[in-house]
Amino acid sequence: MITDKKIGIYMDHSIAHLIEFSKESFETKTISIETIESTFTHEEKEDSLDRGERLMHNKEKQQQSEYYKKIAGSIKNYDFVLLFGPTTAKNELANLIKDNHHFEKIKVVVTHSDKMTENQMHAFVADYFQKADKTVIK
Repeated sequence: MITDKKIGIYMDHSIAHLIEFSKESFETKTISIETIESTFTHEEKEDSLDRGERLMHNKEKQQQSEYYKKIAGSIKNYDFVLLFGPTTAKNELANLIKDNHHFEKIKVVVTHSDKMTENQMHAFVADYFQKADKTVIK
């Protein structure tokens, strides 16, 4: 039996927590495999703003794009991706993935969640994929 590789990504515009879901011989586990942070910090925003609002927006957009590309590069080897979090960052990443043919075989689901602790993120991913597995079996 071939199992799909699954990952949940809790994200906002500044940080993404990548949580791999694994189900091996009746044991379910989630493993946080990586954290990716945006390089556009508050200090950088103020520095760019001092030189002009237009420069700040361009720099922010460029660094946000790099942030999304890093995350997208991390999910290429997965079959199923769950994007969740409290901001619109998950939708922005989903749109980027949808427009790229390299991700056409990856199933991407986007859902809203409140702010969470790391334990809550792991539980959310495990619960989502366990329920998804049960629905597929029926």
